[in-house]
Amino acid sequence: MAKRSRRVQAMRDKADALGTVDLAKAVNELKGVESDLPKGVKPCKFDQTVEIAVRLGIDPRQADQLVRGSIVLPHGIGKAQRVIVFAKGDAAAAAEAAGADAVGDKELADRILKEGWLDFDVAIASPDMMGVVGPLGRVLGPRGLMPSPRAGTVTQDVAGAVKEYKAGKVEFRNDSSGNVHCVVGKMSFDAEKLIENIDALLQHINSLKPNAQKGVYVRHVALSSTMGPGISVAV
Repeated sequence: MAKRSRRVQAMRDKADALGTVDLAKAVNELKGVESDLPKGVKPCKFDQTVEIAVRLGIDPRQADQLVRGSIVLPHGIGKAQRVIVFAKGDAAAAAEAAGADAVGDKELADRILKEGWLDFDVAIASPDMMGVVGPLGRVLGPRGLMPSPRAGTVTQDVAGAVKEYKAGKVEFRNDSSGNVHCVVGKMSFDAEKLIENIDALLQHINSLKPNAQKGVYVRHVALSSTMGPGISVAV
């Protein structure tokens, strides 16, 4: 196992000493985790992303226990998302007016398939474009970028979807171990804004509890930053 740097080890020690704390304390401790580092250890200089990890008591092998959704966080995620749209005619014009970074149909699909272009964060499609978008599944699917009705990225209202993602909408889905990971903001956010974003996300995940799931649904929650350790949050 690779040896941890002094900075990483110092922050890990601080996080471990906390144990499990309530959300407000977890956010405040996360924002202050790089303070009081050992002499000579410098804090991170960029605005780190804050992410939450939620371990669910689901069986991810069962199709009726999968958890997937999207939500517009109250305060966004502190990042301008790059959004592309597969549409034509009036829908294409509406998507452009809404601020989409790229709009097209077959030529846009060819750019992805033939040129390997993936310089975007979200892909949206109108339903009539799925014949064009379908072949992109092998490229976009593994990256979590494939348009999906369930995520709201296959829709007649492509302009509305563009506006939502530009405003801070995020998607999430459980992984093969039943964990959900989602960005909830930036370290530069006020603690109150981070707490409100996290509360909104956790409430939404709770609302998606599968009927087939038995026992404890939310088993563990951890909050972390790009370069920082995870802090255990009481559930």
